Amino acid sequence: MTEKHLSSQFDSELNRVSARVMELGGLVESQIRQAVYALTSFSTDAVDQVIATEKRVNAMEVEIDHDLSSIIARRQPTARDLRLLIAFSKATANLERMGDEACKMARMVKSIIESGAARSLPTSDLRVAAEMASELLRKTLDAFARLDTKAAVAILKEDDLIDEEFDGFVRKLITYMMEDPRTISASLDLLFLAKAIERIGDHSKNVAELIIYLVEGKDVRHQTMADIESAVL
Repeated sequence: MTEKHLSSQFDSELNRVSARVMELGGLVESQIRQAVYALTSFSTDAVDQVIATEKRVNAMEVEIDHDLSSIIARRQPTARDLRLLIAFSKATANLERMGDEACKMARMVKSIIESGAARSLPTSDLRVAAEMASELLRKTLDAFARLDTKAAVAILKEDDLIDEEFDGFVRKLITYMMEDPRTISASLDLLFLAKAIERIGDHSKNVAELIIYLVEGKDVRHQTMADIESAVL
C-alpha cells in the first residue's frame, strides 16, 4: 500500500500501521460474520462472541490512533503521506463503528430470542441484507489494501443496493406489525437490527470514498455517481 521513502524507518512505521488497520478490519469482519450467524441461527453463543470481541476492537482503535498521532507529530508528513495517514485514521474510526453496529445486531438478536418470537418474524430478507453488508466489508478491505479505485466505485454502488433492501424491509415490517400487533415489540428490535446492517454498509461506503480520496486527492462524498465515475474510471 505504501510507497518507498528516503527514511526506511518511516516506511517501516507506515507499513506497520497499515498492517494494524488491516488486522482491525479482519477482526471487525469476523465480528460481523458472527453477528450474521447469530441472526441466521438465533445462536446465543454467537451473540456472546460478538459482544466479547468489542473490547478488542475498541482497544485496537485506540492503539492505532495513538500510533498515527505519534507519526504525524514526529514526521510532520506532507502531501500524499499526510493523506495516507488521514485515510488510515478515518478508516480505523469507521471500522470501530462497524464493530459497534455488529454489537447492536447481536444485542437485538438476543432480545428477539428472549422474546420468544424469533421463528415467527420475517427475518429471511434481513439475513440477505446482513450477508450483503458482510461481503461488502470484505470487498472494501481488499480494495483498501490494493488502493483499487475501480473496486471502490463498485462498492459505492453496492451500498445503494443495501439501502434499497433496508427500505423494502422496513415497508414489509410495518405491514407485518399492522397485521399482528402482538409482534410489535420484537418487530421493533428487528427494525433496529436492520438499521445496524444498513449502517455497516454506510461505513464501508465511507472507506471506499477514502480510497478515492487517497489515490485521486478528491473528496467525492457529495458527488453524484456519474461524477465519481468520470473522475475515477
